[in-house]
Amino acid sequence: MKVAVCQPHYLPWCGHLALIDSVDTYVFYDDVQFSPQSWQQRNRIKTANGIHWLTIPIERNFPQKINEVKINFSKPWRDKHWETIQQAYSKAPFFKESAKFWEDFYQVRFFYLSDMTEYLTRMMMKGFNLKEPKYIQSSEMELEGDKTDRLIRLLTQIGATEYVSGVKARAYIEDDKFKEAGIKLGWFDYKPQEYPQLYGEFIPYMSAIDLLMNAGDGSAEIIRKGIK
Repeated sequence: MKVAVCQPHYLPWCGHLALIDSVDTYVFYDDVQFSPQSWQQRNRIKTANGIHWLTIPIERNFPQKINEVKINFSKPWRDKHWETIQQAYSKAPFFKESAKFWEDFYQVRFFYLSDMTEYLTRMMMKGFNLKEPKYIQSSEMELEGDKTDRLIRLLTQIGATEYVSGVKARAYIEDDKFKEAGIKLGWFDYKPQEYPQLYGEFIPYMSAIDLLMNAGDGSAEIIRKGIK
């Protein structure tokens, strides 16, 4: 069984969705330390004025685990995010096809950040017609140890035969421990694919919502082409 493990992201980019699409089981690593102003709570879209960051405000209570982070509703940020998305993509060729989903999504009041981001990731996989693996939350498991040891315990508990990791982890991952555990270590590398965008020259590494609005049903094929 091929498994990937990653912290939940808000409005994930194409490479993140491609990773999920490539495995049998995907683990939301939601019981590790939260990193403020990271992909865990923000992402970016392309607008007429350039790159724009969409950030979910949180209640600050550091340090805390990702699944402990509460969303701050003191300001109407959900309305603002949806308004910004409408302004950026209302003229995109496939805006109307998914507009109802996004409008409804931004009306839901999620109290915890990870509940919102994990739900959105699942819905985006479905909306892109990508593979939907088995989803697991690490917070539902009993795990001990640090870093690689903790990860291997997680993989062993769920019966993984192969762990797929991003190539950037080569610098610090302990290969020998995976061999000892009998788990194959695979590397995932991704190259953003160019597609028609609004507002001038192509800018890579946007949230995958940018692709969906511009490519519609062709999004899954474009995402899969980026896997090296």
